[in-house]
Amino acid sequence: MSAQAVRAEAPKHQPILLRETVGSIALLTLNRPAARNSLSEGLIGELHAALNEIGGDKSIRAVVLAANGPAFCAGHDLKELTARRTDADRGRAYFAQIMNACSAMMQAIVHLPKPVVASVQGIATAAGCQLVASCDLAVASEAAAFATPGVDIGLFCSTPMVALSRNVPRKQAMEMLLTGEPVSAATAQSIGLVNRVVPAGTERDAAIALAEKVALKSAYTVKLGKEAFYRQSEMNLADAYRFAAEVMTENMMARDAEEGIGAFIEKRDPKWQDK
Repeated sequence: MSAQAVRAEAPKHQPILLRETVGSIALLTLNRPAARNSLSEGLIGELHAALNEIGGDKSIRAVVLAANGPAFCAGHDLKELTARRTDADRGRAYFAQIMNACSAMMQAIVHLPKPVVASVQGIATAAGCQLVASCDLAVASEAAAFATPGVDIGLFCSTPMVALSRNVPRKQAMEMLLTGEPVSAATAQSIGLVNRVVPAGTERDAAIALAEKVALKSAYTVKLGKEAFYRQSEMNLADAYRFAAEVMTENMMARDAEEGIGAFIEKRDPKWQDK
């Protein structure tokens, strides 16, 4: 099934997060186009719940995260946040709740035992840029752009900074954070924020195709490797090698490694059992 077939126009009152299955790929689509797919409290919760469900679904081998409308995601829902200024504490407790909930959802992407590919068709700003940076892989339309413009409204993009600074070099991250100026899809690719840039309108199919490539691999090996990648990246060199050697040893004992190596030697396709 093509992405275009999945992308039917929405009737009124449809969910703020759409979920479709394309083969072994779960396609999650942000569906608040009128609000530029901003991350409301409800959408954060829906995304987190969907990721939790997918984590335990053995029929799903990868995830594509897309969006409807001209914008991929404009960050937090500022109208929703501002409405809580009238609380007795001027919104402090609610702001903390939202920021922590959003941070937990972003970490759920990183901790998901399956790869997540962002399909970015338009602008991704602030927490929207954070969402792209939190995904394992990203495919962007030539029309996409990325920015952390919180500084322009007196709200530094501190939580987006966490994911951004783990994707791109320090100087480029600081320039985005301090100026708030958007970078093009081509620039985003050159600094490592996205993997591929494709013609506008083809990004969703390209993201699904990339996810399908990974879905052909052993799910056990992908799970082990993804977890190890993020864990070792926070370690010093000696600890990272020590940890990676332990992971490689565990991986060598797996049935799929035995099968995969045997298939390579015997020049045949492997038959994965995902264990």
